[in-house]
Order: sequence, then C-alpha cells, then structure tokens
Amino acid sequence: MRREGTLEEISDGRLYQRTDMVRANCMDCQNCSDCCKGMGNTIQLDPLDVSRLCKDTENTMQGLLQTGAIQLTVVDGLILPSMGMQGEKSACYFLNEKGRCSIHKSRPGICRLFPLGRYYENGVFSYFLQANECSMKNRSKIKVEKWLDTPNIVKYETFVTNWHYLLKDIEQWLQENGMENQKQMATTVLQFFYENPYQGSDFYMEFEERRKKFRHAFSMEK
Repeated sequence: MRREGTLEEISDGRLYQRTDMVRANCMDCQNCSDCCKGMGNTIQLDPLDVSRLCKDTENTMQGLLQTGAIQLTVVDGLILPSMGMQGEKSACYFLNEKGRCSIHKSRPGICRLFPLGRYYENGVFSYFLQANECSMKNRSKIKVEKWLDTPNIVKYETFVTNWHYLLKDIEQWLQENGMENQKQMATTVLQFFYENPYQGSDFYMEFEERRKKFRHAFSMEK
C-alpha cells in the first residue's frame, strides 16, 4: 500500500536498515487485532506471499480466490491479489475466532512489516516507522530483521526491491505503449508471477528467472 505525504508527516522522521533497533515490538499484540480489520484491499500480496499461502493452505491461487481468502484489486493499471476481508468488521479471512492469525508462519510481507513501512529511493529501500497506525502505544524496541521474521533476509530484500521496481517499470511501459495494452499486461503479470506455481526449493532464484524472462519479453532490459 502506498502512503501519501512527506516522511516527516507519516513517520517518526527516521529511516532504518535491517540491523537497526526500532520501536515496533507489539509484544505479541496482547489480544489486539486492530490491524487485521477494516483494511479493505490495502494488504496487497506479492508473488512470495501468494506462493507461501498456497503451500501453507495446500490450495491454489484460484482456490484461494474462490473461498474469498484473497481478492483481486486494481493497482496502478494492474490486477493484483490482496488479502480478503469478511464479516461486519471486515476482518481478514485468516483471523480466527480468538482474534489470532491462523497463518502466522506464512503471513504476508505487509503483515510482517507493520507498523513499519518501506521508503524507496534510488533503486533501494529503507524502513520507516509509521506514525499513528498501530493501536499498541507502549511498543518496545526490536531489531528490524528480527521483527520481520523472514528467513534469508538479504535475498528477501533483494526480491522486494526487484518486484517494486518491476511494477514501476510496467507502469512506465503502459504509459509509453498505450493503455489499450493494459488488460493484456494485467493478465500476463497474473499468469507469469502468481498463477503458475513456483516448483523449486529456491523461490528467489525462480522468481529472478521469471523476472528476467518477463523483462526480455517486453523489452525492459536494464
């Protein structure tokens, strides 16, 4: 989800790297699940998120769509998956009756990140602490990489960066080649990066192979 405004307006004014300490530790949320409700379609899913969910739930992307676990959302001219919300409180599909995440080990990257955000600049990104987004006021300090709780953090950050800038390049490609190609591009992105399962044991290597093939197919080589 993109945030509008200056860094000073939406954060504590600082940028963090994965080895920095940041006041983000919600101490297991203490029965709070506010950030799992009323989020609409803002919990957007990248290819790793969907791959993890499919493996953890032993389902396919189409199966997850049919159950309402995920939904499709228009994002900058593309159709991308996001977490499904349900019920009167518009709660995450995977929030159980006790108010806890039933897929915690395979939760999406945005969920792992919150209440942090990412600030992209010059082909890389830093982390920032979102202001006034988390209901837990007495958070303690924790190292960013520990908070993210993501194996192979260096590879993960490279993937996040490459995915972000690929989407930006696709947006630019559509502007240069005519928006009449939007539907075809949206369908291709879904099939190329989401619907076709990642078969190998190294997701990051397989994603990178797909990314390079995709860029070559649309003459986006850099």
